[in-house]
Amino acid sequence: MQLLRLAWALTAAAACFLILLILHNHILREGQLLAGTCEIVTLDRDSSQPRRTIARQTARCACKKGQIAGTTRARPTCVDLGIVGTRQWCEMAPCLDDEGCGLLVNQSGWTCTQPGGRVKTTTVRTEPDHMGLKH
Repeated sequence: MQLLRLAWALTAAAACFLILLILHNHILREGQLLAGTCEIVTLDRDSSQPRRTIARQTARCACKKGQIAGTTRARPTCVDLGIVGTRQWCEMAPCLDDEGCGLLVNQSGWTCTQPGGRVKTTTVRTEPDHMGLKH
């Protein structure tokens, strides 16, 4: 009788362990990104200055080899590493379809000019371990 109880207790413990293992793997998988994709982690806007809005965006990307986090069509995405190395930001098509892209004189970022003349300026901030975009 005690042997039967012990067998049931071990079976229940094994089943609980298996369920916990499955849940743990499921949670880890949900937090991971597919290769070549990005997600916006934080987006902060500051409209305290007249006629100017400063937005700071942080994205998390899982880029493939030879790629790095960048911007295409005003969305975070993985772009060719060579674009960052040469600072030819307009090559990653960062602006929307109806906007014109212009490289800043010091190559620290780009501008997107809308048909009505409104200009959005994006500067790139580089850090030792990653590249961040500051809008």
